Amino acid sequence: MVKKIIDILSNRGHSITFAESCTGGLIVSTFTRVAGVSSILNGAVVSYSNEIKSKWLGVREETLIKYGAVSSKCVREMLDGVLKLSNANGAIAVSGIAGPDGGTKEKPVGTVFIGVKYLDRVVIKKFNFKGSRVEIQRKATDRAIKLFMDYLLI
Repeated sequence: MVKKIIDILSNRGHSITFAESCTGGLIVSTFTRVAGVSSILNGAVVSYSNEIKSKWLGVREETLIKYGAVSSKCVREMLDGVLKLSNANGAIAVSGIAGPDGGTKEKPVGTVFIGVKYLDRVVIKKFNFKGSRVEIQRKATDRAIKLFMDYLLI
C-alpha cells in the first residue's frame, strides 16, 4: 500500500508529511523502507511531548489544556502545523495512548486519534486498539496508512 501511495503522489507531483506522537516515527519509517519515497517525502515530525506539539507544530496551549493531546482537536492542529512546516500536499497525524500505562477511564490505553489531510479534504477518526504497546503502535500505523490511501482515492 505504501508503494502505491508513493506512486500516486509522485505521478501527481504531490508530497506527504507526518506528525507522529504515540507511533514514535513508525509511519515515516514504514515509508522510508520503500525505494522512491524521496520523491514525495521531505520530512516528518515526531512530537511526543506537548511542548514539542506546541513549539514545532503550533498546537495551541488551550487545545492541550481543554481537550488533551489525545483528541481530534489536537490531531487537527498537528495536521495543520506539519503541513505548514513542510509545505506538503498531504499529511498523516497520530496521537494516542500506546500503554501499558497512561490510560484513563475516558481515554483508555489503545485510544488513538488518526487524522489525514490531502489537499483541502480532512478526516479525523478515533480508534480503540487492543494489544501490547508495540501492537497498538503497529495497528495505528497500519490504519493511518490505509486511511490515507482510502482518502487519496476519493
